Amino acid sequence: MERITMSLESELAGQFDEFINGHGYTNRSEAMRDLIRERLESERLKKWEDGHCVATLSYVYNHHEWELSSRITRAHHHSHELNVTNTHIHLDHDNCLEIAVLRGPVKDVREFASTIMAERGVRHGKLGMIPVDITEEGHNGHGRTPHLHSHPMT
Repeated sequence: MERITMSLESELAGQFDEFINGHGYTNRSEAMRDLIRERLESERLKKWEDGHCVATLSYVYNHHEWELSSRITRAHHHSHELNVTNTHIHLDHDNCLEIAVLRGPVKDVREFASTIMAERGVRHGKLGMIPVDITEEGHNGHGRTPHLHSHPMT
């Protein structure tokens, strides 16, 4: 681990300490590491259309909306290679929350998320992505078939 030193104006340092306390960090270093990772991921994903990511897509929709459940299901089936798993939660008599865990090319994940969030009746959609390096691991002598590993880049 490399040690760095930085200077902050007193007012900014005070605000940072309030942030640390409000988010449960035990020290400034861990808070700074998380903030740096978040910014690096954000910047990388802005211009990194050819890379891969793992992502969560969460959205709320009214299941009474005309054929919306069927349209969402068709979209998931059409992009099945991106879907790792889904969780469906009934919020009330009308609304459902769905959370999809996705893995694949950044461009494809963004397009899929846009397709879902643009459906009439879907609201509160949010896509969170983490850039990863994808590697395929071969047989390991235990009869396992090749599988993918997603290594976070930050």
